[in-house]
Amino acid sequence: MGSPKKNESKGFFAAMTSGLSQFGYAMHRSVNGILGYEGVEVINPEGGKEDAEEEAQRGRWEQDERESYWKMMHKYIGSDVTSMVTLPVLIFEPMTMLQKMAELMEYSYLLDQADQCEDPYLRLVYAASWAISVYYAYQRTWKPFNPILGETYEMVNHGGITFISEQVSHHPPMSAGHAENEHFTYNVTSKLKTKFLGNSLDVYPVGRTRVTLKRDGVVLDLVPPPTKVNNLIFGRTWVDSPGEMIMTNLTTGDKVVLYFQPCGWFGAGRYEVDGYVYNADEEPKLLMTGKWNESMSYQPCDMEGEPLQGTELKEIWHVADAPENDKFQYTYFAHKINSFDTAPKKLLASDSRLRPDRFALEKGDLSKAGAEKSCLEERQRAEKRTREAKGHQFTPRWFDLTDEVTATPWGDLEIYCYNGKYTDHRAAVDSSDSVNEVDVASIEFNPWQYGNLSTE
Repeated sequence: MGSPKKNESKGFFAAMTSGLSQFGYAMHRSVNGILGYEGVEVINPEGGKEDAEEEAQRGRWEQDERESYWKMMHKYIGSDVTSMVTLPVLIFEPMTMLQKMAELMEYSYLLDQADQCEDPYLRLVYAASWAISVYYAYQRTWKPFNPILGETYEMVNHGGITFISEQVSHHPPMSAGHAENEHFTYNVTSKLKTKFLGNSLDVYPVGRTRVTLKRDGVVLDLVPPPTKVNNLIFGRTWVDSPGEMIMTNLTTGDKVVLYFQPCGWFGAGRYEVDGYVYNADEEPKLLMTGKWNESMSYQPCDMEGEPLQGTELKEIWHVADAPENDKFQYTYFAHKINSFDTAPKKLLASDSRLRPDRFALEKGDLSKAGAEKSCLEERQRAEKRTREAKGHQFTPRWFDLTDEVTATPWGDLEIYCYNGKYTDHRAAVDSSDSVNEVDVASIEFNPWQYGNLSTE
């Protein structure tokens, strides 16, 4: 049984596929005709403030930079550009994908509440709201740095959580993560897949996300919707995630199915999320509704999905306040992730915080950031040549490749599992000094000068 879908005909491009008026089609073509690039999608998700022509000329790049980049990128249309294209640092944010994985932990208290909840359906409301909460952060339009093979990110001092992530593969780019506190464990294997479409990029979340609630041993599986980054080169860049999010209780068969409404012309439907919690027989028990950039609420419903009389919507999650006019659209938690406030006393030398390109960009030095990024990429290629010459293969330190291959809507995925060594390592290193660790208290900045990231 699927989730409820609102009238999708109000969405501009959805309407095009179902017979939009010739006027709308002409408007779409005229915008790109002005640019000289027919078939390149340029729309205004906010709507009404500027006409299409003015919006098409907006963006973070100067006009000559956009045109130059278009000439370089157009040959990749239809391709997966996850790691095959060298991108300028001016479109980056000072954070890596490993750190971005940790942003899902901002509202981890929702998983704590799910673990403590005795109602199996309300439990899914808490857990699904946790999964939705990160989309507020994901609407940022800056690109995070691709991690170097063997790079790590550690986080403590937040909700009693210990978080570790590691770049376990370079081709294809794959990351693995593990988080744990007294209420839950979180494990993820991520292998993003992309498709460059000219002025937009489709991002497919090939991965497996599992949450185990410790009190009852309940295992939850999450399948998120794909994401579309619009107006990459021309116009104001914005992000949308239309489609279904499904969270399944693998222990009981209950599930929640949520539909992320696509953004229509003039912003119609943007941010809206609606759906139901179903029992194992696919009977609706609770409805959920809200906006992924604001809040989520729930209400008991009947077998037809209608709200039960005498009940009312109850808010389950509300987005936290965020800094105004932040250069990178960071939340307070994103700043916390980048800081050493969330780092253990002794930090792995391979931690993302210590990347010289990331650090330079954070300080506003784009020239140095670009140079450092090139040096790191060349160093990674050199290490690969050395391994191949010796007949060695890279072995992740904190995660093990299993024999399990799982199917996703966007392709098969090899699964990495947390091997538990980080927990033992952290306990040991906290009580002794190591040349492979960095004392946070003594750091001014350390440009990864403690040897190779990768381990054989």
